[in-house]
Amino acid sequence: MVNFVYTLDTNTIIYYLKSEEETCKIVERIYAEGEAIYVSTITEAELFAFSRLDKQESDKIDTFLRTVSIILLDSRIARLSGSLQKEYGLKLADSAIAATALFTGSTLVTRNIRDFKKIPELKLREA
Repeated sequence: MVNFVYTLDTNTIIYYLKSEEETCKIVERIYAEGEAIYVSTITEAELFAFSRLDKQESDKIDTFLRTVSIILLDSRIARLSGSLQKEYGLKLADSAIAATALFTGSTLVTRNIRDFKKIPELKLREA
C-alpha cells in the first residue's frame, strides 16, 4: 500500500474553506488517502492575514488547522526556501511553502501550479 503525504498551499485551503466544489473534492480525497497532511507556518500566517476576516471565518480556520500537522519554519527549511527563492525567483511565501513540501517529502497541493512547476524536484497536485 502506498502512503501519500501532502502539503497544502494557502490558496487550496482558502478555496476549501469557501466550499469551492472541485477543491473540496480534491481535499476530501486527500483526507481519505493521506497518511499526513502538512501546512507551513507561512500558510498559517497568510490565512490569518486577511484584514476582513471575521470571528466565524477565524474559527473555521482554527478548526481546519487542528486537522493537519503544522510544520514550523526552522533554519533548515528557511535555508532551503532562500535557495529556491534565489534560484527560481519565487516570492518568499511561495518559496517557504515549496521548501516545506520538499523537506517533508510531500506533494504540494495548489491551485497555482504555474508558480511552482519550475522546481523540478517538487511533486505537485492541482487543487
